[in-house]
Amino acid sequence: MSLETLGRAATIARRCGTDAATALLNEGLVSEEVFYRALARRLETSFLQGTLRLAEGVSHARCFAADAAPLACGEAPERIVAAPRGIAVAGLIAASARLARPPAITTPTALRQALFARHGAAIAEDASEALRRRRPEWSCRPGPQAIDLALVGIGLALVILLSRLPTMSGFLLFAFVQGLMLALLTFRLAAAAMGATEMMRREVSPTRSVLLTDEALPTYTILVALYREAKVVPRLLGALRRLDYPAAKLDIKFLLEADDRETAAAFQAASLPARFEIVTVPKGMPRTKPRALNAALPLARGEHLVVYDAEDVISPEQLRLAATMFASAPVSTACLQGRLVIDNHGDGLLPRLFAIEYAALFDVIGPALSAWRMPTPLGGTSTHFRTRVLRELHGWDAWNVTEDADLGLRMARAGYHVGDLPSSTFEEALADPRKWLRQRTRWMKGFLQTTFTHGRRPLDLYRRLGAAESLCVLALLPGTVVSALFYPFMLLGGLAELVYAVEDEDSLTVVKRAASTTVFLGGLAAMWLPGLVGCLRRGWFDLVPLVLLLPAYFLLGSLAAWLAVFELARHPHRWNKTEHGLARTSRTGALGRRQTRAVRSASTVRPPSPLPVGSG
Repeated sequence: MSLETLGRAATIARRCGTDAATALLNEGLVSEEVFYRALARRLETSFLQGTLRLAEGVSHARCFAADAAPLACGEAPERIVAAPRGIAVAGLIAASARLARPPAITTPTALRQALFARHGAAIAEDASEALRRRRPEWSCRPGPQAIDLALVGIGLALVILLSRLPTMSGFLLFAFVQGLMLALLTFRLAAAAMGATEMMRREVSPTRSVLLTDEALPTYTILVALYREAKVVPRLLGALRRLDYPAAKLDIKFLLEADDRETAAAFQAASLPARFEIVTVPKGMPRTKPRALNAALPLARGEHLVVYDAEDVISPEQLRLAATMFASAPVSTACLQGRLVIDNHGDGLLPRLFAIEYAALFDVIGPALSAWRMPTPLGGTSTHFRTRVLRELHGWDAWNVTEDADLGLRMARAGYHVGDLPSSTFEEALADPRKWLRQRTRWMKGFLQTTFTHGRRPLDLYRRLGAAESLCVLALLPGTVVSALFYPFMLLGGLAELVYAVEDEDSLTVVKRAASTTVFLGGLAAMWLPGLVGCLRRGWFDLVPLVLLLPAYFLLGSLAAWLAVFELARHPHRWNKTEHGLARTSRTGALGRRQTRAVRSASTVRPPSPLPVGSG
């Protein structure tokens, strides 16, 4: 290493408030092998490379925490091999004079691979079963059986049938059901009203946030789980390289399955600096994203941690903004949810309707739930956590196919809240209805899994959350699925109530008709208004007319809900993989080529700029 390189690393370290060793490696000024060979020479000890043989007797968790592991007999004269990071490098150098024999040195990559090779079965078992062992009431296993689903279905059908009886008991049951549905709709309607008010207020008095300086920023871990995603690797790397965050304080881990050689080759061809790590998850079941995330959680070095998907294009300011908001937020704010934005509007009608739906969810409903401090099903990507809280909650449920929704509810049960992060992450929507249906079926199945998991003890859930919070959970999880299941029948019934009037009805029938009409119109408003406000906040004026098509769009969601019920009975933990890298257009250019002129002519608004803290 030249003096010029060392001087540059020292300058970066002073500016970022970190150590020179981390700056050297994370900035790519020197390779891991060159650095750790030099460290071994400085300590006058062995440098080990290639396949390491480790001894048993020490848990992999302790080895990961210490960045060291015991060596097998005969592997080297030393008994311990270490790959110190950051200030631990200077600490080891300072302590070497007092040590009879310093440990052997290797690279962090070689040590991690050796630990995964030695303890692969234990790591895989922890990733899959740790939550069930430590908090079985939070695990979705064992899930509902087919008989359970049948009994729930029969119960719902009986409630609906009894509520239609022309008796006083039928009327009271009908009034209860209709009142509950109105209460559930209130969350979406109130969120739309709040979003519209906030939008007008921001136009009058926009707010700004002073972001943390490089020196004040904490180390940030980024986890990206990939499977057969080689085609989007270049775009993903470009988005991560553009992040406005000091490289010396980034800990980026790409999580690959053992049989995914194509994606691994795409990363190996990129020649990445040390802040990027390729972690091959040990073989095991289930083959799900949350299992991969759990395998990497013990390796996280950041005070904060964010999960991204392979196809994400992240606004460059997002991590700095999240760190700034965490610094000023109460410790009960355990997570910040970024704004997910569909960007391939030009790929057809389905992506445009998907974009409207996401605008409603992440630009309107999510910020409202955050402001009200209500339980929030997370979005699965651009979810920023305090790493300490994630470990306290034992990570993700590897067997739940919407681990994000489940984790959001677990955080609420533990007394934590989700904040809104006004920063965009651009994604692509599936244009093929069959692929869209597979993805939505998985989401609905996961909502059912989460409902059965946390509904085992409903009174305990009510006591922990409170009345309004429990109603919110009811609306967002089981309410979403049940309303989707019965939506076609309610739609037809509501239209019939409006079109066919009967003369000389008794007063009870008139009241029931009025209540049904109110719920029907309220349901339509709850579909339209959040989507309308979301489009206006994004400046998507060309999509506003398509908001009227949302009732037809949600018929597809109803089909997905029915498929989810059958799939939950037959294949409860099967993960329907979503294929990425299929977008042909990009409204903002984030996903590649911008939309064609024909599509853009209806919308010449510029891409949404990063929103300041406190804005909607």
